[in-house]
Amino acid sequence: MTSYSSDYYTWTKEQVKLLKLKQFEEVDWDNLIEEIEDLGKSRENALESYLERLLEHLLKLSYWESEKEYCTRGWKAEIRNFRAQIKKIIRKNPALKNKLEPIWKEIYPVRISIMGELFSIPDNNHISLEDALSDDWFPD
Repeated sequence: MTSYSSDYYTWTKEQVKLLKLKQFEEVDWDNLIEEIEDLGKSRENALESYLERLLEHLLKLSYWESEKEYCTRGWKAEIRNFRAQIKKIIRKNPALKNKLEPIWKEIYPVRISIMGELFSIPDNNHISLEDALSDDWFPD
């Protein structure tokens, strides 16, 4: 039997084989449970990452005046891509829809702070999650 830490790929193949053969007493349950938990976390992390990138590009489009003339088309294309990826994650993992708003509230001030180092963002800025995810909405 291959150990989890010495050859992960082979370990996964062996665990699948054991499960298919219903040889449950041989399964490395502790590591298998950890891996299943990590799978769920990875989907949530991907959703958070796409929301961060989406917000960054919406902020650029809203407030980075010195770059807007040259970058608008590219930023809009990226915004469309991030929206599509977010919708794909939600379609494949419907329970993550409930995570959208809490993630948005968590990342918003952090992204404002980070992007505010590149260009000026007014204190009264606000991009709603609903607008951010709307296919037809772009900042003026």
